[in-house]
Amino acid sequence: MTIMTEHTEVPATERMPALYIGHGAPPLLDDPEWSGQLRELAGKLPRPKAILIVSAHWESAPLMLSASGPSVPLVYDFGGFDPKYYRMTYQTPDASDLAGRVAAMMPDTEPVHQHPSRGLDHGAWVPLKIMYPDADIPVLQLSLPTQDPDRLIALGTRLRGLRDEGVLVIGSGFLTHGLPFLREFRIDAAAPGWSTDFDAWAADALSRGDVHELASYKSKAPGMPYAHPTVEHYTPLFVTLGAASDAETPGEQVIDGFWMGLSKRSLLVA
Repeated sequence: MTIMTEHTEVPATERMPALYIGHGAPPLLDDPEWSGQLRELAGKLPRPKAILIVSAHWESAPLMLSASGPSVPLVYDFGGFDPKYYRMTYQTPDASDLAGRVAAMMPDTEPVHQHPSRGLDHGAWVPLKIMYPDADIPVLQLSLPTQDPDRLIALGTRLRGLRDEGVLVIGSGFLTHGLPFLREFRIDAAAPGWSTDFDAWAADALSRGDVHELASYKSKAPGMPYAHPTVEHYTPLFVTLGAASDAETPGEQVIDGFWMGLSKRSLLVA
């Protein structure tokens, strides 16, 4: 279903930042350290009127929006975990207004389609269940339509105006994601060299606001391709950078460290 809507004026509100966060896996919900960091981060932000999140776990072009109704079930897109995670819920309010606004921001040549039954996947609901546990904020998920950094920055730029309407824009991934190359699956496992090297490279580039360097990760980043044998957990970063007031102004690296040996480094941009 293609969403057609007219622009609606929204009252001025406090401008939200944009985030790139790691989302781990369902056991993140039981990890007091990383959960505590995400809760603390949310507590320091203005309260969002709504949340738009782009997750590594929904790659689809043309652009797709998740169902916006309040009764759509979650997507349990994982396996091998405790059965309790498959019983978890996160029922947020209707996000139809946000769906209309997102559709209106896209050019006529790139219509947005809304999936009538797709709920939030674990790249969205796991971190949000920690950050906003009351589930009282409308949440909408936007698909990741490409892995091209320039196109994702352009997408984020189109979404930038949502921040002035109190919408929190989030790119959700994992700064390193070399799952096939991990030797042990423990939360406190030592980080392999390819993970620490990529993390240090990204931290330096982020601190300088060097978007070109970050976009050249395939040829310039140490630890490749082990850090990202597939790149969908890294590239949501570029949606966040595009949504920044100035993509080349360094943001604040609000979370760092490692989880199962993977970098949980997260970024806040104004």
